[in-house]
Amino acid sequence: MSELSSRASAEIELVNEHGTNNYGPLPVVLAEGKGAWVTDVDGKRYLDAVMAYSAANFGHSNDKFIDIACAQMRKLDVTSRAFYATGFGEFAEAITKLSGLDRVLMMNTGAEANETAIKAARKWGYKVKGVPADEAKIIVMHGNFHGRTTTIMSFSDDENARDGFGPFTPGFVKVPFGDTDAIEAAIDDNTVAVLLEPIQGEGGVVVPPEGYLKRVREITQRANVLMICDEVQTGMGRTGTPFRFQAEGILPDIVTCAKSLSAGLYPVSAVLGSNEVMNVFTPGTHGSTFGGNPVATALGKAVCDELATGKWQAHAEELHPVLFDGLRALLGRGVIEVRGVALWAGVDIDPAIGTAAEVVAELIERGILIKNTRPQSIRVALPIVVSREEIELFVREFTAVIERRWNERQA
Repeated sequence: MSELSSRASAEIELVNEHGTNNYGPLPVVLAEGKGAWVTDVDGKRYLDAVMAYSAANFGHSNDKFIDIACAQMRKLDVTSRAFYATGFGEFAEAITKLSGLDRVLMMNTGAEANETAIKAARKWGYKVKGVPADEAKIIVMHGNFHGRTTTIMSFSDDENARDGFGPFTPGFVKVPFGDTDAIEAAIDDNTVAVLLEPIQGEGGVVVPPEGYLKRVREITQRANVLMICDEVQTGMGRTGTPFRFQAEGILPDIVTCAKSLSAGLYPVSAVLGSNEVMNVFTPGTHGSTFGGNPVATALGKAVCDELATGKWQAHAEELHPVLFDGLRALLGRGVIEVRGVALWAGVDIDPAIGTAAEVVAELIERGILIKNTRPQSIRVALPIVVSREEIELFVREFTAVIERRWNERQA
């Protein structure tokens, strides 16, 4: 990357001096954002293809959501769930209608939502299914990412994230993602749930075989086991439907969502479930001071209303070929594989032309903000409000970088 300005260097130095090094961010210091674009402290603009790991599906500084958040903050900001507050009921009605599930429990982050889903599944297993105390098992997928809490790290494949944080929580059985026969074989009398991402985002936008979710639903229903879909990244229109599970016409028992549930403006997450499952919670069994606060519900309701129109999902589907045809044109010429749906893609870079991190660095130089998820995989997460012209710009810049490297290799 090009040499940093004194202002950017000063910002980075201050963070490195006082912050904790748990991310290792790329040396870009952002100051402003609007729509699909962000601007750094020196005034350079970038087309954002990261979108805060899909948290900003509706773009940066979206006036509609900012106005809603500000209006609510001036009226009533936080109450805790010790009392009722206006707006919660309307949000709950909107998101249950959007998802088709019966009830919602609100938290703040994706990891909290997934921890809540695990608690719900275990308690359902003991109170409803009749699993012996402390014997509940949950089937999870290799390559999963559900957060970085101690319980969730218990079944992660990421050894870097696990190192030094044990002992871990028992009760999880891992099977290959996309393999329904493995799920069926792993179920026993003490299995209470199958937890999966409909598409594995951190794994590099890994899309399972067609019909996978439907088959998992059939298996879990037959075995009296809950199906939990982690839609923290795939939800809120990211994949062309409000929730990814809807693409296969199924209804899980529990769904978690977060990130763009607030259009990226505020930490908001939700656990959605059937009456049978969610009714295992009673006063005192679970909670959150900020979960379900008035600002969170106002933003969540606004996002649900936008998605209920179908406008943005249709927009993403319409522009899908513009992105994917451009990326797939590079197959065999520096790109090994292109995966994904709507405006969400995983691109595997041929090691012969370099690493994904090297390609990322060159794209950032050219004004494309992007990040790799694996040594050879790049994730593309353009917002669902992006324009055709912006996607065409992205494809041109991506193509220029790959072709330059490919031609250099051939020379």
